[in-house]
Amino acid sequence: MQVVDRVPAPDEKVVARDLSATFGGPAANAAATAVALGVPTRLVTAVGSGPLAEAVRAELAAAGVDLVDVARGTAARPAVSTVLVTRATGERAVVSTNARSFEDGAVSATGATVTDAEPGGLVALGPGDVLLLDGHLPDVALPLARAARAAGAVVVLDGGSWKDCTTDLLALCDAAVLSADLRVPGVRDDDELTAVAGMGPAGRLAFVARTHGAGPVEVLRAGERTSVEVPPARTVVDTLGAGDVVHGAFAAALARGVDPFEALERAVVVASRSVEHAGARGWIPG
Repeated sequence: MQVVDRVPAPDEKVVARDLSATFGGPAANAAATAVALGVPTRLVTAVGSGPLAEAVRAELAAAGVDLVDVARGTAARPAVSTVLVTRATGERAVVSTNARSFEDGAVSATGATVTDAEPGGLVALGPGDVLLLDGHLPDVALPLARAARAAGAVVVLDGGSWKDCTTDLLALCDAAVLSADLRVPGVRDDDELTAVAGMGPAGRLAFVARTHGAGPVEVLRAGERTSVEVPPARTVVDTLGAGDVVHGAFAAALARGVDPFEALERAVVVASRSVEHAGARGWIPG
């Protein structure tokens, strides 16, 4: 991540005011958030090998996140994202290679976050556990979601954008928290919550929400529409990872047995606090 006065124009060079390099991605940031809120968390993802992979492992361990690396021992490499944060507004521009298949030799530190799961492997899920999926690595996410549903765990989708596997994942979810950027193919913008609800989020929660940055979060629960107000940040320093914080805090609250509407209310408070600090995890003490 580099902090700049403004994003450069074509063929222009700018000098960054600050630089940091750390792990990231929707599931990894959500996992670190859940740990910071006191919920034991396991990140199931593909990190692979090489210097960057070792750095990811070390930083996840330092953050208290238990890592299950499904690509350990392979030639896979973590993806790298370049993030430019505009100093005055906290807005960010992101360029990423994103997650690719193992055969491509590149994967990102995203995947599935298992909160409050017992040690001992991926199948140790049961009632009271929460599985948060970010839509990447479907070959990992789909079997894990099926196992979680069969075991009575709650399955939540972080719907950052529409992916080829989104329909299949939604069919296995109890809840979905979408970003304003998600577009359901062939569906009007104002009908997307209804469309997503019809694709799956059912089970015990039947809860679908859609964030809009600092604006109110739309909620559709069991056919009833409402919203959650986002408390204003005192000063916006960096919006990077705010959505990931929402998902991690939401999953952490669900793992504590909190009702999903209240869990979302708590999550947006944490996210609003997070944008007052640099980086996706700058708000975490220590």
